Amino acid sequence: MEQDEALSSDMEYIAIDMSNFEDADESDTEEILSYFKEKYKVKVVDATLEQLKEKGYSDTMRLDGVLLRIEKVDFKSNNEIFFEGSMYRSGLGTVGVEVKVHYKDNKWESKEVKMTWIS
Repeated sequence: MEQDEALSSDMEYIAIDMSNFEDADESDTEEILSYFKEKYKVKVVDATLEQLKEKGYSDTMRLDGVLLRIEKVDFKSNNEIFFEGSMYRSGLGTVGVEVKVHYKDNKWESKEVKMTWIS
């Protein structure tokens, strides 16, 4: 989120597309949603882009919030995970990111975040 503050400015919600989280159970999903809600102080939902449009969470040109998608996950070790994903606000407001997170002191923290592309 911090990688492109223009995309996340004035966001009303964060949507996380967890449709490809095959191994995540309900408690994993709740932990992810709670983390983002506590950190960014906005409504957080599990939804795809299509679901957001169906529920009226967008106007004709862009979302009222931000959609996070995870395309690839690589577990480097028990305490380090590598993600590739994107942050979407509109067709002309999307960035790709690579993120390394590290489990330390009973919580996950971003260790390295790199923007890989922008539209």
